[in-house]
Amino acid sequence: MDWNSLKVFLSIARRGTLSGAANELVVNHSTIFRRLNAFEEEIGGQLFERINNRYELTTLGHELLELAQNIENSFDGISRHIVGKDFQPRGIVKITAPNNIAYRYLPRYISEFNILYPEIHIELLVSNQEFNMSNRQADIAVRATPSPPEHLIGKKVSTLHWSVYGSKRYEDTFGLPRDTSELISHSLIGATGAICRLPAFTWLDKHFAHQIIARCDDLTAMSYFVESGQGLALLPDDQLRPEITRLFGVQENNPSNLWLLTHPDLRNVERIKLVMQYLTKAFSQEWLT
Repeated sequence: MDWNSLKVFLSIARRGTLSGAANELVVNHSTIFRRLNAFEEEIGGQLFERINNRYELTTLGHELLELAQNIENSFDGISRHIVGKDFQPRGIVKITAPNNIAYRYLPRYISEFNILYPEIHIELLVSNQEFNMSNRQADIAVRATPSPPEHLIGKKVSTLHWSVYGSKRYEDTFGLPRDTSELISHSLIGATGAICRLPAFTWLDKHFAHQIIARCDDLTAMSYFVESGQGLALLPDDQLRPEITRLFGVQENNPSNLWLLTHPDLRNVERIKLVMQYLTKAFSQEWLT
């Protein structure tokens, strides 16, 4: 039985679609389809049923899933163990980071880092979603979170406070508030999707829901709503840029902690350690911690 066939099976089981598996494994859709058919023919049974455009596990598929996951965990453990003994400052380091950090900060940091370490090549994965760091989808994660996952290790590199932001375009038409009590008279941009659960937006919905005229599920997009003059928004201070203006902090909201995280097995890999050290210094100097 080919390990690559098991990887295809596991990816389809996780993603529920052939296209999702193709994206995860960085191959085309037809390759996934062909490998699945060949694997089912090899084992002599059907692993998935197609229900509502999704691939759902059959009874045989469920039986294979646990066995395949155990094999995957063993391969991942071997990979991390071997990589963990790499003491050379060269090779690839994969970093995952949310949109704004990836767009505005990391390109500058990485360019400066590569002058010092030209043989370490960075792959930047732009996403607000969590990556599986046990199977090395990413080596380092940059995340704003009050409490990082227990299975990862890292450093808090900065504290980001939340503030109300406006723009010159908005000010010219409506003026600007001086404190939170004056928000009742202004149009606000709110959150939707996963970021609704952030304490800042829970607070905003509780006190100023009637002032919210538009919503989005991405903080960077929200900052551009502010720039357009559509309304004011509550944003972490890493969103500050010349086109928008920080009006005042919101004391009712706890700050966000910015973390650099990696898997414990990778902490002594020289190239990962060097990237972690450099980014820690760069982020710490960007904002007061």
